[in-house]
Amino acid sequence: MPNLTVAVLAPPGYAKDLGRAGTASDITFYNIKKGDTTVTFVEPTRYPEKLSSLFFSVSLADTVILVVDEVNARFGECVLMLQSAGMTRGRIVLRNFITPDQIAPLIQGTVLETYEVTGEDTAGLRESLLEEADRMAFREKPPSSGTGGAVPVDHAYNVKGVGTVVLGCIPRGMIRRHDMLRVLPTDKTAQVRSIQKHDDDTDAAFPGDRVGLALKNIGAEDIDRGCVLSNDPSLRCSGSITAKAALVKYWPAPMKEGMVLYVGHWMQFLPCRVTHVETVSDWRMPTLTLTLDTQLVFPPHARAVLHYLEGGKLRVAGTLKLP
Repeated sequence: MPNLTVAVLAPPGYAKDLGRAGTASDITFYNIKKGDTTVTFVEPTRYPEKLSSLFFSVSLADTVILVVDEVNARFGECVLMLQSAGMTRGRIVLRNFITPDQIAPLIQGTVLETYEVTGEDTAGLRESLLEEADRMAFREKPPSSGTGGAVPVDHAYNVKGVGTVVLGCIPRGMIRRHDMLRVLPTDKTAQVRSIQKHDDDTDAAFPGDRVGLALKNIGAEDIDRGCVLSNDPSLRCSGSITAKAALVKYWPAPMKEGMVLYVGHWMQFLPCRVTHVETVSDWRMPTLTLTLDTQLVFPPHARAVLHYLEGGKLRVAGTLKLP
């Protein structure tokens, strides 16, 4: 059952015309299904009020739909987020007489430069995404054993008669029914009672799948958004990180010790304090030491996005190459 997850960066409510409404919070999910093929749409419901809503939507996605009906600060922030997150696949839908020539200089040199630019055609867009999801069925899947998986949790709750259920998308590895998983960054563990993909039971889930996991031996109150369920021994947990940063080209001044940033990785959006800055030649490429109150969970050499919530119209600061 191939699945494609799509971030929909658009005016509020745009995604409701693309699929059937599902889980709703600061991010809202919509789904379509055709045969065994599914597409999950994620809308940043609380954006632009909450920058984390935008980050989570992009972090979950395989591809993006960016609807442009005005060239403004919100459009610019979305461009910076997509660039910083390395979202190389997407479509730009132009409305309100916006032309490709108007946005071309603003996306030049970014990942958006290769996005397909189209007019508004909701039915055609749905069909195109279902076809893309079908093609995803041929992506490489991990071997049946020996490959640890990870599920960053976006929602957790108790279901009467079922118990603890968590929702999330699988970015790497494989999760199987009856697997015993660590609940990172805590010392708790949980066993997978069952796996569902779009309400269908399955024995295993792979990268790109959106899953609901019914768990044993743990309560929903013990699992927060951002926790990572995993049997992958290579994942790291750290409350102090020293790593190379790359600031966006519009960033006005060097990073300083004492600044409070937010690190975004998977479903984590964690505050941290800059405790050391080392610059060799280019202040936009510093090595930062960050101290976090909550440990960050990440695979080696992953990309994280840096945010500065006191930055006014410039809240996306850049990227961090994790150790």
